[in-house]
Amino acid sequence: MENTDWKNQPDEADFGAARTYLSLLVEPSEAKALAKALEHDEQIVRYRAVDLLRASGLPLADAENPEVARDLSKVKFGTRLSPVLLVRGEPLVIADGYHRVCASVHLGAHETVPCRIVTRRT
Repeated sequence: MENTDWKNQPDEADFGAARTYLSLLVEPSEAKALAKALEHDEQIVRYRAVDLLRASGLPLADAENPEVARDLSKVKFGTRLSPVLLVRGEPLVIADGYHRVCASVHLGAHETVPCRIVTRRT
């Protein structure tokens, strides 16, 4: 099993990607507020990758998926991955980083993933 090395903070582009994805699920103004909250909350927490998939209800993408394969290749060559961005709710929303979560599951059942998480206010 490879050891996944993670960056200390998400990439700047991750917040824009999260906002775009969230705008498909909620009103654009709420998506913007959630992305801004993710950007300003600098606390990093770790969760098991399999638990993130379970809480989100998303399936595990195959290791052959192009995005998952890219992340697995990054790990193999020592490139650090960006933490995942989450929105707590029913279900959990992986706002950015789904493929990194899937890559982590393929690397090991107990692989933990660094995350930033905010709660959606309804």
